Amino acid sequence: MQIPKKISTVLIYGRPPLVFCAMLCALGTMWNNSPTLYVSGVSLLFVSMIFDLMDGWFAVRFQPHPVLASLAERLMDKVVYSINFPLVAVGTMWRLLQQGGEYSRGDLLHAILVLLLCIAVLIRDQFAHFIRRHSLQDEIGAESKEFTRLRAIVAAPVGLLLYTYVFYVPAGTASYLHGLTEVFASIPVRWLFVVEILFLIINFGSIAAHLRKYGGACLDELCLDDDELRRRILSFFPNALTVMNAMMGILAVFFAYQGRMRDGYLILIGAAIFDKLDGALARRLGLTDTGSTTAMGSRFTLGGILDDIADAVSFCIVPAVIFYINLVAFPSPLPGVSVGWVAFLYALLGIVRLIYFTLDRTPIPGYFKGMPTPAAALLVVAPLVLYCQAGMEHDVSLVRFWGAVSFWMMPVVSLLMNFYPVHYLHFGRYVDRHPWFARFCFLSLLFSLFTPYFAHLALLYLVLYLLSPLVSWRYEPGRGASSEGGGR
Repeated sequence: MQIPKKISTVLIYGRPPLVFCAMLCALGTMWNNSPTLYVSGVSLLFVSMIFDLMDGWFAVRFQPHPVLASLAERLMDKVVYSINFPLVAVGTMWRLLQQGGEYSRGDLLHAILVLLLCIAVLIRDQFAHFIRRHSLQDEIGAESKEFTRLRAIVAAPVGLLLYTYVFYVPAGTASYLHGLTEVFASIPVRWLFVVEILFLIINFGSIAAHLRKYGGACLDELCLDDDELRRRILSFFPNALTVMNAMMGILAVFFAYQGRMRDGYLILIGAAIFDKLDGALARRLGLTDTGSTTAMGSRFTLGGILDDIADAVSFCIVPAVIFYINLVAFPSPLPGVSVGWVAFLYALLGIVRLIYFTLDRTPIPGYFKGMPTPAAALLVVAPLVLYCQAGMEHDVSLVRFWGAVSFWMMPVVSLLMNFYPVHYLHFGRYVDRHPWFARFCFLSLLFSLFTPYFAHLALLYLVLYLLSPLVSWRYEPGRGASSEGGGR
């Protein structure tokens, strides 16, 4: 029994020294570009990752005080992450300096994202420490393990991957270990973006899991039964998602300007996801309850105004800018009507549609009057992805075809957004009631992402949604918003 306990102790308390030595190796690598120190640092972090994946099981299985062992493991996690992720953030800046003035904007954006990821990791750890301490005082049960365990499992591999990438130093005569690290150090930046964004979501999910378990008790104590203060604190979370919506939209323009329309379209999809999440979270937190306010007055809240601004940026202005960037040199199919005027018309009518949605006193439960702006934005940008894809393949006929489709799609969708007698099913609530449909769409889009037909499939889904009022008009509006499924 003593041997397993000693192994457990080594696994728990051995990680900080390993990570600290890896930090020294990273500092030495930055100082003299030593491949030996680089490989040594990667090896130390790899051993630390193995310890991290094993220590939890050993601690609970063999320690006489599992609760104390669990607390020690969390403390060591906090120490390790406080060393590794700030170190990686510094390493990304060093990597940019190593490239001189030849780094791309994508590399700079990646460095900024790593810095934000580092901040998110540290905030999550401090937040978890605070809220766990409160739970121990109030004797609240253990938190949900879904996101917390997932975060603990992926944090060390993500830290190792970023360390391997940012501190990579080429060697004249590469050893076997250096050759292995070179495989991960040569990963395209776009895939690192995917990993980092997923890890960022996992960190926010872990925060949400803690809030779900302990948030109510903490707020009751912090707010002293002040409902207004409670609502203001809670409103921070959906408002943060709303800001992310706008930031993703602006980021999509950045990628479109660089000619990376496929990546820009994926980011615009991310903006639409954040647009769904902020409203869902606000409803979950009870922030949409009108209370004593009128239905009209409840619309004009800080969160509502912020949501309208974010939607105007991501789904009205951004698609218009992307359209103009791509088709500015395309000959207009309408004589006398330039691409700039078409883009301006779309942005203007999109904002008009948002204003109408905000002021509408008679909403239909489960339906939108006119095409919603997120779906409209994704619909008008999808042909532009195919237009750029045809351009890269030097297919002149397809370039002309998708250019014309993109041009005509803008005014048609602009009018459909403001054609209020046509009612579109609330897609977000529909997939909430039919999770099988959401899984099918997600998996099909995910698989198509690795093929040249991703934009084709996305356009197909959006065209089907465009035509959906031909079927959904038969659904009863009252049941369209319920959780029991859409009736006829």
